[in-house]
Amino acid sequence: MQIREIRANKKQYLPLLLLADEQESMIDRYLERGTMYVLEDGGIKGECVITDEGNGILELKNIAVEPACQRQGYARALIAFVERTYAGRFSQLLVGTGDSPATLGFYEKCGFVRSHIVPNFFTDHYDHPIFEGGVQLTDMIYLKKELGKKAECADGEEG
Repeated sequence: MQIREIRANKKQYLPLLLLADEQESMIDRYLERGTMYVLEDGGIKGECVITDEGNGILELKNIAVEPACQRQGYARALIAFVERTYAGRFSQLLVGTGDSPATLGFYEKCGFVRSHIVPNFFTDHYDHPIFEGGVQLTDMIYLKKELGKKAECADGEEG
């Protein structure tokens, strides 16, 4: 398994990016200013995009794993890589997601705790309703994790 930074032609990964953020115009808001990593393990299995939000805060804007490769530890490996790479340079890692029990549970098992909510984020910023697990997403739920702590996720969990 290898994780490498993508510096150019980030849009070539659009199909994978759209798994985690299904509106291209929203991806365009952070893709070029963000740092992108892909995880390869006999082919590209996952990716993530992080952004520097200032004041020591790093935000995980997009993390996606190929559907056939989910629940195999690739998202955990990407999060652990980000934590190791940015510990000492940033104090906190944020991630925003919809109010989906499976996704929230994954992040919580990775050591994230709930931080704050942005009401109506999905209904205000997307041009179509966003559904996850059969439920329409409305609010953005932010979770945070202090960097420098050991990256841990429970086995078998994958977001």
